[in-house]
Amino acid sequence: MTDTGLTDIGTLYLEEAFRSLRGHKRMADAAMAQLSDEQFFAMPSEESNSVAIIVKHVAGNMRSRFTDFLTTDGEKPDRKRDSEFITNADNRANLLSAWEQGWQLVLDTVKSLRPDDLTRTITIRAEPHTVLQAINRQIGHTAQHVGQIVFVAKHWKGSDWQTLSVPRGQSEQFNAEMRKKRS
Repeated sequence: MTDTGLTDIGTLYLEEAFRSLRGHKRMADAAMAQLSDEQFFAMPSEESNSVAIIVKHVAGNMRSRFTDFLTTDGEKPDRKRDSEFITNADNRANLLSAWEQGWQLVLDTVKSLRPDDLTRTITIRAEPHTVLQAINRQIGHTAQHVGQIVFVAKHWKGSDWQTLSVPRGQSEQFNAEMRKKRS
């Protein structure tokens, strides 16, 4: 493959990584918007995490991993990961502010990368990763927690849940509408 081919695939990968991350954020935001403060902080069971705890953890992870992304270890010395799973005196506004800051940092970082950055080596917890591996790791980690946010939100909302995708029993209608748009 030529350098041009590598650049093209690298550009496509970075665009897709950005699109995917942004889509995960939109889904989580839409799920959280449906929750009352009580539901945001409620834990479905003793061993489960509330949406608030998941938000706190994801924000902490993003801040740690993507601050000085190309130059410092992704596990910053000031990160206290275990405290991310305790809500103490946290309030929703502060948690959502940290969430927004984390997302902005990740999206800005991915947007700033060039295709030739993808093969650079960075570290996470002193373990070497290519930039491409680190981005994939972040997308996977984020998708897992967004799924948890949606699951917990759907649990609390019950029959009041506003679906974030194709409603049950409407797949055929949705597919027909999509085909109609494409013709």
